[in-house]
Amino acid sequence: MTDRLKDKVAIITGAGSGMGAAMAQLFTQEGAKVVAVDLNLERLNGVVDGINQKAPAATAVEADVSKLADVQNFFKVALDTYGKVDIVVNNAGVMDNMAPAGDVTDEMYHKVMAINTDSVLYATREAIKLFQPQHSGTILNIASVGGTNGARAGIAYTASKHAVVGMTKNTAYMYENDGIRVNAIAPGGIKTNIAESMKGIDKAGYERQAAGMGTSPELGEASEIAQAALFLVSDEASYVNGAILPVDGGWTAY
Repeated sequence: MTDRLKDKVAIITGAGSGMGAAMAQLFTQEGAKVVAVDLNLERLNGVVDGINQKAPAATAVEADVSKLADVQNFFKVALDTYGKVDIVVNNAGVMDNMAPAGDVTDEMYHKVMAINTDSVLYATREAIKLFQPQHSGTILNIASVGGTNGARAGIAYTASKHAVVGMTKNTAYMYENDGIRVNAIAPGGIKTNIAESMKGIDKAGYERQAAGMGTSPELGEASEIAQAALFLVSDEASYVNGAILPVDGGWTAY
């Protein structure tokens, strides 16, 4: 532990497993207090209990990030519990079913956009309300190589993550003079449970997408995303703003 986030308060969505859990664990080890958010309360409590066995540093909040009221609530919990917010990590997300434009249903498209994109807007807007008066704060969005490339998923996920990349850059520029930094990580294939959200795979879309999978390296670890995240939200990255950092083992270098 090096206290790189000493006295910081972070909100992390999707913290019940995978990358979000790894970030919650690492951030608290580095001195932060964390409001850990997830829809799956059982998983979330397991993560938070594990953190708090060492020192009381995390608070669990059950939330559907696609609902504005839930987003506003976990910001309220952060303020009520810790008195401030310094860092917001928009990590929660779902995959689509690999369907291309001709096959995607309205239900799939709107579900993926609501969870992956609308949630980022809601949390960003709430964060800006707090960050502007204090003239400080950092937002980290978890995008995807699906947000920088066109053949890593179906149209819904691809569109949702491209939108997150655009929101990251726009917000970084718009609020740079307010002392606010906004960056994104674009993970490649990472060992998480996101595949659980993939239902009813579209055969044609999957086969077309899979044609390029031979260039993908071995899957990365959630902890490797957490280490990159730690840098971007820390003061060490004070001059990094509007960046989209691939953490993909070199997949998009091809």
